[in-house]
Amino acid sequence: PGLIKIRLKFLNDTEEVAVARPEDTVGVLKSKYFPGQESQMKLIYRGQLLQDQARTLRSPRITDNCVIHCHRSRGATAAAPALPEPGPAGPTAPGLPLGGGTLMVPTVMVVLALGWYFRINYRQLFTAPATVSLIGVTVLVTFLAFGVYGQ
Repeated sequence: PGLIKIRLKFLNDTEEVAVARPEDTVGVLKSKYFPGQESQMKLIYRGQLLQDQARTLRSPRITDNCVIHCHRSRGATAAAPALPEPGPAGPTAPGLPLGGGTLMVPTVMVVLALGWYFRINYRQLFTAPATVSLIGVTVLVTFLAFGVYGQ
């Protein structure tokens, strides 16, 4: 009786259900569900960082079935991770993470090169507004490419 369920939501969209009393403090919740990592864990409720370890769960109006977002910061203490960190999907070049955003610029550049190929070889199919649009998109992608890859 008097227990509330709290959904602890992590950055990788996993959830864990915590059971606590409204009289429990933030520090008790951290020590119960994150033993040895209390100083690394940041708890956020309704956009508010729960910093005061002595504050009860009742004071910020934490109710049954509410969501508290959990973030583990990189601290000086080397403790065992509570959740596995997502690793890289494959081999990557140093300094350039392999992801959808990184591959988008080369893909768009290949599509633009095909557009220019067809514009040069099949000139009769391109109207003046289509050619002006192709020039504008080429300039935009050029600035984008230098913004992503140029340093």
